[in-house]
Amino acid sequence: MDGATVADPSATGSPGGALAGVPRGVVILLGAAAAVVVVVGMYAGSWLLGPLLLALVIVIAVSPLQTWLRRVGWPAWAATLSLVVVIYGTLLVLTAFLVASVSQLSALLAQNEAKAQQLVASLTAALAKLGVDPTQARNTAGSADLSKLAASLGSLLSGLGSLLSSLVFILALLLFLTAESSGTARRMAMIADERPHMIAALDGFVRGTRNYLVVTAVFGGIVAVLDGIALWIMGIPLVLLWAVLAFITNFIPNIGFIIGLVPPALLALLTGGWQLALAVVVVYCVLNMVIQSLIQPRFIGDSVGLSATVTFLALLFWAWVLGPLGALLAIPVTLLVKAVLVDSDPRARWVEALLGADPPKPKTEKPKRARHIGNGHRPTAEDSVTPPRT
Repeated sequence: MDGATVADPSATGSPGGALAGVPRGVVILLGAAAAVVVVVGMYAGSWLLGPLLLALVIVIAVSPLQTWLRRVGWPAWAATLSLVVVIYGTLLVLTAFLVASVSQLSALLAQNEAKAQQLVASLTAALAKLGVDPTQARNTAGSADLSKLAASLGSLLSGLGSLLSSLVFILALLLFLTAESSGTARRMAMIADERPHMIAALDGFVRGTRNYLVVTAVFGGIVAVLDGIALWIMGIPLVLLWAVLAFITNFIPNIGFIIGLVPPALLALLTGGWQLALAVVVVYCVLNMVIQSLIQPRFIGDSVGLSATVTFLALLFWAWVLGPLGALLAIPVTLLVKAVLVDSDPRARWVEALLGADPPKPKTEKPKRARHIGNGHRPTAEDSVTPPRT
């Protein structure tokens, strides 16, 4: 056409690329369809994806120890071996503690089975007095039979074989990731030559994940100590178990303290009646809601750059996709997705305004704010190119 050449949009690096001529609505539909396919694939492969992400987060959390050991002069193999020992030892001790505590809890619930039956009978009578049909009242009270917790815990103990097999799988992933972590810097340096934005995004993900884990662990430790002291004063059995549970559930945003509240409250109801259970609920609500709902989100928002609404939606989404591990890993996995899809692409940085806890204020030039008054423009000496005549 008269010697003119048509430039290829994908070759010129234009924003549209190969899809420059496609309507925006079609592009949005194609992206949504691809996202659905990816989510379905993650849901189907959650048995592999969940443990892999957990192992990755654990290695990211403890890798500064390996870096520090290398800096003080330890050889690479010794630093890696020390990291493996720390990770394996911590997980095995935690697993042994939880197994022993659940066994004690099962025995304690079996001892209080008669009191649980009395509570169910009292609940049935109370519902009948309120006008509920006696049959329906018995069914409702039977669904809240606390003695069934003992049977549930028994099935949990009998299913420890599958839990241990999952733990072995996670430990194997940790071994491989830890052994290869020493060469991560060289790999990232090679990728940085071709994809500098991706390396910067992954560095931000690693820093954000570590900051989140540190802040959550600090506040989780504070909550665990305060809850443990309060439960010990009130005479609740298995105080150490509930303190550890409060620490672990602190990593579940928004609803973690409710999950940590239910077991000690039910145990207090069995051992001390509704007054003691109400006291446990009040103490947990005061301590955990003040710390986890008012103070902690400010620090987490500053460290990871996600709003409270985004963290809550991420919790629901990843818990559905990955199961219980998704609830624990909701924030780190969201940071990883954000790094890959948003932070690595300069054209997608506008999405941060929708995800961030406190989006940055738009930059405005100070001279313009000084010159523009009201709805008009008042010129100043800075506006003139030539100096005023004398």
